[in-house]
Amino acid sequence: FILLDDLPLIFDCIAESTGKSIRLNSARSISGGCINQCFKVECMDSTPLFLKKNAPSFLPFFNAEALALREMEETHTIRVPQVITWGKTELSSFLVLEFIPEGGPTASGQEKMGTLLAQMHRTPREHFGWSQDNCIGATPQPNPYSTNWVSFYKDYRLHHQFGLAEKKGRLFEGKKHLLNNIDSFFVNYTPVPSLLHGDLWGGNASYTPKGEPFIFDPATYYGDRETDLAFTYMFGGFDSSFYKGYEKTFPLDQGFKTRKTLYNLYHELNHFNLFGGGYANSAQSSINQLLKQIP
Repeated sequence: FILLDDLPLIFDCIAESTGKSIRLNSARSISGGCINQCFKVECMDSTPLFLKKNAPSFLPFFNAEALALREMEETHTIRVPQVITWGKTELSSFLVLEFIPEGGPTASGQEKMGTLLAQMHRTPREHFGWSQDNCIGATPQPNPYSTNWVSFYKDYRLHHQFGLAEKKGRLFEGKKHLLNNIDSFFVNYTPVPSLLHGDLWGGNASYTPKGEPFIFDPATYYGDRETDLAFTYMFGGFDSSFYKGYEKTFPLDQGFKTRKTLYNLYHELNHFNLFGGGYANSAQSSINQLLKQIP
């Protein structure tokens, strides 16, 4: 779709949402992952804005992201970008957020991020899932309400991703045995619903120039908090200070070391479904490792 031809219409939506007339100074493309087109929008007499654009059909996912950011913001724990508005034109769907300048991580900033994330994870709910489906990357992510975490994770996370992989012609050895015995990883451990970021890797966490941590690009739902922690290990970007801050605030169960592999299998499968390549081998290796843990 055309990049900026509908920018005046988007600014009309911003003006309607904020009650302020905003005049465009400039808009430049910036990196923001491989899913959306992203821009830093400089406005006269106003702070910069962060604009995401995609095809008109992507609107439900921007809607879900906006609701997730607002739900996380309402916990008054870790910072997230404020939502300005979202919607669509004939050319594109869009999401407009607060633009937060970035600085570098520090040990104190990492520890604070761990502490604040743990506080967010204490946000209670009676059920797993979320108020609507969303996406992780560009992959649809179903979030039906459930009172059984193990069944939820089995059916709507792993089985869902395995099914998408099969449509791409990839079968994984041991998949059925793993799914049939998934209960064995939850002996003496009963997860409670926690508000999750849902896609917490190093690229979705950052710091302001003053060292204040913030997170963005969520795939939010209520689930086992260990899933957020597991993904922080997959690509790095979080040091020992982060885990120290988390553990001091909300200690993890000792079985997390084993379940970490189970939870990152979801992301390995999703990365295969999105990008192909060696992620299939990583997923198969994790399955093999998990099968050895089944009595």
